[in-house]
Amino acid sequence: MTKKIAVASGKGGTGKTTISVNLSHFFNLRFPQKTILVDCDVEEPNDHLFFPKALEESSEEIFQQVASINTDACVYCRDCVEYCEYHAITVIPPVKYAKIDPELCHSCGACFVACQHQAIDEIPNSLGHYKQQITKEGIRLAQGQLRIGSPMQTTLIKEIKKRIDSKAEIIVYDAPPGTSCPVVETIADAHFIVLVTEPTPFGLHDLKLTIELVRELKIPFSVIINKAGLGFEKMHDYLQQENIDILGEIPFSKEYASHYSQGEILSHISEDISKTYQEIIDQILIKLAI
Repeated sequence: MTKKIAVASGKGGTGKTTISVNLSHFFNLRFPQKTILVDCDVEEPNDHLFFPKALEESSEEIFQQVASINTDACVYCRDCVEYCEYHAITVIPPVKYAKIDPELCHSCGACFVACQHQAIDEIPNSLGHYKQQITKEGIRLAQGQLRIGSPMQTTLIKEIKKRIDSKAEIIVYDAPPGTSCPVVETIADAHFIVLVTEPTPFGLHDLKLTIELVRELKIPFSVIINKAGLGFEKMHDYLQQENIDILGEIPFSKEYASHYSQGEILSHISEDISKTYQEIIDQILIKLAI
């Protein structure tokens, strides 16, 4: 059975992508050719930057069928306007104007139910692109790239996940930052969630928000403290009070940050950090009963 692990954080800049890439690397050492890294941060996917020699396997544009009004059949009754929960429809009877904004349409079908005059059609609207690559290490890397200007991150993430190879042993979802709908869509079907935080007041504040979300979804989780050693002890106090497991702590390192900025973290893993990730992998596998 495929095991899905989501890596999430309440804020950007905690090192979520670093953790996701490294976890995929070390999972691939245990499960060669059977690990998939899925970059679900569709507004700004950057996992691929750490695999410059990856070969493209497939690429496609993804479309969403959205509603469109046939003005030849429309009687401008505004029933569809009343039904639309997303305020995507504008109908002005005096000037015989009727239009559905494809950027706001969620393809829910309510307007089809409302219209008694068969004046609603469907047309394709581009969400963005999906691409799958294979890295030189044998990791399959999947990502979505949202079309500029589109607000449909959640819909694109759904479409990406439909295209993931179900034969993989391990799937690592690199979630968008925050706690909004795209994050919920990313982590909702995960078997285990890794929450990445940093030992700062902002890190603790946003970690609490993410923990509230994960607990609401009733998905098992643990925490990795990245940039450890900054001296903010309230992070440990909170995790201890809440009885939350710490999978591991990645020490703050300017040298490591420098390699990250050049996309070279996988080729400059120190022995200490490598050991920490191996221990983290061991704990996750135990929690997943693998």
